[in-house]
Amino acid sequence: MRRVWEALEGRRLPAMAVDLEAFDRNVAAAAGLVASRPRGSGPGGMTLRLATKSIRVPELIRRVLKFGAPYRGLMTYSAEETAFLASEGFDDFLLAYPTVQKSDVEAVVLVHQSGKTVRLMIDSVDHLRILSALVGMLDQPLELVIDIDMSLRPALGLMHLGVRRSPVRSARDVVALYDECKHLPNLRIVGLMGYEAQIAGLGDRSPFHKAMNPVFQGVRAASVRSVSKLRHEAAEAVRAAGHTLTLFNGGGSGSLNTTVEESWLTEATVGSGLLCSHLFSYYSNIRYEPAFWFALQVARSSDAGYATCLGGGYIASGAPGWDKVPVPEYPPGLSLIPDEGCGEVQTPLQSKGDELSVGSRVLFRPSKAGEPAERFNEYLLVENGEVTGSAKTYRGMGKAFL
Repeated sequence: MRRVWEALEGRRLPAMAVDLEAFDRNVAAAAGLVASRPRGSGPGGMTLRLATKSIRVPELIRRVLKFGAPYRGLMTYSAEETAFLASEGFDDFLLAYPTVQKSDVEAVVLVHQSGKTVRLMIDSVDHLRILSALVGMLDQPLELVIDIDMSLRPALGLMHLGVRRSPVRSARDVVALYDECKHLPNLRIVGLMGYEAQIAGLGDRSPFHKAMNPVFQGVRAASVRSVSKLRHEAAEAVRAAGHTLTLFNGGGSGSLNTTVEESWLTEATVGSGLLCSHLFSYYSNIRYEPAFWFALQVARSSDAGYATCLGGGYIASGAPGWDKVPVPEYPPGLSLIPDEGCGEVQTPLQSKGDELSVGSRVLFRPSKAGEPAERFNEYLLVENGEVTGSAKTYRGMGKAFL
């Protein structure tokens, strides 16, 4: 971290910097988890699909894929993003969020007709009906994947622990959608996705809600059992019904260690852990290395022991809370002021260490990995303590997808 801070001396601020050595170690660590348990049902074992929403920098996406096996394919978050990445030379897309907007479907169809692999997510008969009408006649059917809701629903479903994604909640629901699709010649369901958000996205060692950490540990433990059971049942039901199951995706950066134990999955997803925003330092089951920070200049000081940075309001999405706010990390001894937090144009800090002089810089870790790319045109690339280059974000390439 200090090496990154030193590397940014004299650089224009705000700036986002990626420690490529730490990034590469995270890429290798995630690959090692899969390689140590090659039990996936796909040919050659389980593969890793990269979640592009957590990176949003084509050069870094290429860097991950150049690592080679087990990395294969991209999980995209919008149709226009998928088409853009296809134009950049990428292939093998799983568009993880349903869309029935005409322009989106047309963009996906063009990728499909270019000969590249692209699969759309669905979770209802409505999706099938609308997509079938929009795609029209095709030489080869457009491939679809069913999103199964992996939320924990105890008390006979009266409680819902997890994200609200899909109405598909049983093996029976899955087979019913396969059966409905049989009558649509321009669509073909080829796989399933079951993302366990309440495991992958729920840290159980958070400093922001210490009292709830034991509860979150219990939710995670119960969910591992529930998720594994449902995914296994779904895979068995699809095969028993004589349907095709060429892809079964699960997991995320925060649950990779348990996802790889399920032999019925063909692939797992990883993304945020490779950059390791600060939310991904609060897991008891898995560890990644911080690999990116943004730097702000100290523009003024209102009082002794206080320093005010220019900019900094890069707040993450999700339920509002201090865990969604960037954390000042270097120099040490800095803390946000509760009454102000990270502001749109200024971020005041209190220092318990050395005084920060006007013109110095502060490193912050973002809460989430992907969203900061929407605030920077490029990421500076740091190797061996020096800035060796830069990589454009989607924004820097003139793109904004959501």
